[in-house]
Amino acid sequence: MTDRIPVQQVSSANRCDYCTAKCCGYITQAIDTPRSIKDFDTLLWQIAHQGIHIFKDGNGWYLLSNTKCQFLQADNRCGIYETRPLICREHSNQSCEFDVPIDEGCYLYFENYQELDDYCRQRYKTWDKRLSQFERKRRREV
Repeated sequence: MTDRIPVQQVSSANRCDYCTAKCCGYITQAIDTPRSIKDFDTLLWQIAHQGIHIFKDGNGWYLLSNTKCQFLQADNRCGIYETRPLICREHSNQSCEFDVPIDEGCYLYFENYQELDDYCRQRYKTWDKRLSQFERKRRREV
């Protein structure tokens, strides 16, 4: 979007006038750093659900849910600006997705099941064995 707007015209004072409110189209939740095959298998289950992405940035690992804020108006402005939550107040347009999309500012970004599965296969040589190991263990317990 910024390639169509002369850079000198955009400032923190008017940046929201040009914004498409990408930051109001999803929520993120910090998650524990996945360390085991089981942890990554849980992430695989989560990302199998529509609208769920997973990423790692300089602050840690996050689950991203693509879901638009119910108070976002047609002009991409906040409909409850004066009473908006603290997290919205803390958000700064000094450094936001107007400049860099969230997926470009991450170390790892997974949009779908296949991307995460491919990553897990590279990370763990025994990734495919987890299912047969689970089934063997289950049979022993029965």
